[in-house]
Order: sequence, then structure tokens, then C-alpha cells
Amino acid sequence: MTETVAEILDVYRAGAAKPCEIIKRSYARLRDHNDPAIFISLRDEAEVVAEAEALERSSDNALPLYGIPVGVKDNIDVKGLPTTTACPAFSYRPGRDATAVARLRAAGALIVGKTNLDQFATGLVGVRTPYGIPRNLFDEKLIPGGSSSGSGVVVGAGIVPLSLGTDTAGSGRVPAAYNNIVGLKPTRGLISCAGVVPACRTLDCISVFALTVDDAMAALNVIVGADEADPYSHPRTIRTPELMPGGARIGVPMPGQRLFFGDRNFEAAYGAALTLLTKLGAKIVEIDIEPFYAAARLLYEGPWVAERYLVTKALIASAPEAIHPVTQQIILAGAHGTAADAFEAFYQLEVLKRVRDHIFRSIDALVLPTTPTIYTVEQVLADPIHLNSRLGTYTNFVNLLDLCGLAVPASIGSDGRPFGITFLAPAGEDAVLAAMGAEFHRATALPLGARKSA
Repeated sequence: MTETVAEILDVYRAGAAKPCEIIKRSYARLRDHNDPAIFISLRDEAEVVAEAEALERSSDNALPLYGIPVGVKDNIDVKGLPTTTACPAFSYRPGRDATAVARLRAAGALIVGKTNLDQFATGLVGVRTPYGIPRNLFDEKLIPGGSSSGSGVVVGAGIVPLSLGTDTAGSGRVPAAYNNIVGLKPTRGLISCAGVVPACRTLDCISVFALTVDDAMAALNVIVGADEADPYSHPRTIRTPELMPGGARIGVPMPGQRLFFGDRNFEAAYGAALTLLTKLGAKIVEIDIEPFYAAARLLYEGPWVAERYLVTKALIASAPEAIHPVTQQIILAGAHGTAADAFEAFYQLEVLKRVRDHIFRSIDALVLPTTPTIYTVEQVLADPIHLNSRLGTYTNFVNLLDLCGLAVPASIGSDGRPFGITFLAPAGEDAVLAAMGAEFHRATALPLGARKSA
């Protein structure tokens, strides 16, 4: 049977399968996979099958996502299902879909359920949830990545070919790396966040998980667009993609600035990825990445944590025990600080944006490890904040510096651990990154996700 969005659509249009059959397959695969921690809320199979059959009767099989099963992170509203953000005390039932979900449905997609996450989308690890820890697909001892843990696992496992996540500090990219799939973190404001429980309202992005870059872009093309319901959304001009040009300038950190925290396998995998890029015609340009690291430190050491506190302060005041203790510790840091501190950070960020502009005048894209390493669940539970911070080394600065990003698989090591790289560029260059990322991903010849057979 088929796997990708493109393959499923081809089968539909050839009359070889119907949406109700693909939906039944998704539920069968979910049962076979037997991981109750992937979904927080799962729609009844009969209900989704009936929706698929209604779609079949409509004869509207030209829709861009006709009959495609989709998972949605449980901080994004889906009418008919609770939104919990992995905090039962916060749970509510939305009266309407989030704008992005409504656009998916209008394009023919079939929503299967709401996926697990680090509570309040705070974390890159996937273990800060009362709904169980989704199993890593390559080694059950390892973390699944977060905060969009369920959204990454459900695609990597081949249960659905598309899912929505969110990304503030890397939550749409880290799970992609750990599940050997694609994670598209679009230009900020390109997709409406109306109907999304905010983490940092000024920085949040809805992200897309898929098996291929083409599939991710197909979903992006459906859900983009300004929305009056989200004051942070706005129309963006996206340059038309081209094949990766010979001589594309790819920025990489100088060797002494590459951080892997002792993970020699990931370090070697990054070197191998750069070698492959060179074979594809790219020109490697070493840059000073310290300004990007400085921006990354601002995200959790600066005033933006206060945005997380604004979302949860009423619950913290009334029922602090309802919030995961690690999440609460992080968020409470946002209750302090002064306006002077905030403006000092804003000024520093503007200086760093000028440095960003200077660097990108000499390169076409920045290519970094998606993460410097991966940890076991046991390690993260023993040292939850420090190790989580390490995982954000190459992700935390991206939204602050208004960059778009595309995480793609790069290799699977001899130890069985997947390694990924992320292409980064200034806002509006999403399609350019897609062209580069798609060519690189094809050249790796890696299997899609973790599924070995249909």
C-alpha cells in the first residue's frame, strides 16, 4: 500500500482505493503499533469512515488533500474534540476549528485525532505530559522529541502521512529529526495561529510533519494565508522554488563552534551531510555562529518566557498542582523581570538581526544539525531542564530572528539513531529551502520514517 500524500492521491485518482479504505488502514496501523501515548483524543473510527464516505460521494477528488488522514497537535483546536495542551485542568471544547484545521478540511483532509505534546508546548523532549510518553520509533529508551511528540511519531510510524505541530523554539523540527521525517517550520505569520493555544504569541508558528518535502509543501500551500482572526498573521511573498543551483552558498559553523556535547556519531553524521551537499554542487561557507547562539539564549533567559506565563497564570494561581512541575518551574520564571529588562532584550535582538542580515548576504542558506544529540528518557527525567536546553542549541534562535526552517532526514547511524539537518533562511524563503531540502533528502536514499513495510 501507499505511504506518502502524493502516492495516496495518485491511487485515489486511478480508482485503486477509496478514502474510507485509507482511513481504515490508518486505524489498523494505530492498533498494530499499540502506543496509547500518541494521541490524547482519537476520533471514533466509524465517524471518520463516514466522513470519508461522504467525501467519496461528493466526487470532489481534485481537492489537494482529498482523503488524506491528518493528526493535529493538541494545542490546536479541532471542533468536536477537547483541546488540553496536555493539561487536563486546562481542557476546553472549542466551538470551531482553528483556521489551519478548517483550511485542511476544506482541502479534503480527514482529521483523525489530537496528538500528545509536552505540556503547554514547553519542551523539546516529549516527556512532560500526563498522557504517557510516546515511544521513540528507533529505540524505546530514547526520547521521542517535543514538544510535538505525538505529531512526529504518528507520521514516522506510517499511521498518517501528515500532521500539524507548532514551533516556538524547535518543537516542529526536533521530533522530525528523531522520527526520520520532514519538519517544515514556515515563515512566522505565514499560517494563521487563530485557534492555537499560544506558547509565545509573538513567536509561535504552526508547523507541518510529513514523510517528504513535497508532501509538507502541499499541506503548507493549503493552509497559508493572512487571517483577520490572528493579528500576527500577514501576507508574505514567497519566492518561486528552483532546483538547488550549482554553487549555492551554504553557511555552516566554524569547526570550533560546532556543539555536539560529546556525541561523536552526530558530529560525524553532520560532516557526512556537508559532504553530500558539496557533491550536490553546494559551496560550504564557514560563518561565525555565535550571534545566533546569543539570540538562542535570549529566548529563555529573556522576557519571552513571560508570554508563556500569561497563558497559564490563572491556572497556576488556582491549581498549581495541575501543571507539570518542570513546566511550572520554567513558566514561573516569566512572572518576574521588569519592563527595563524586556526593552534591554529587545534592543539586543535588533542588533543581532542586523548581524543576521550581514551573514545572509554571504550565504543562501544556513545548514545546521537539527539537534546536537539525543538523550534517553531516563537521562531527561533525571536532568530535565539542562538537557532540554542543549537540544535547542540549533533551534531556539530561529523564530526570534524571523527565519524559516526545514528539517530533513540526513542519515541513520550504525547505532540505529536517526540524524537530521535543518535548512534555514530569512523570512519568505520557504520555497527555496524546500527545493534545497527535497534534493538533499532524495540524495540520501533513506527509507521514509520508520516503517519497514506497508
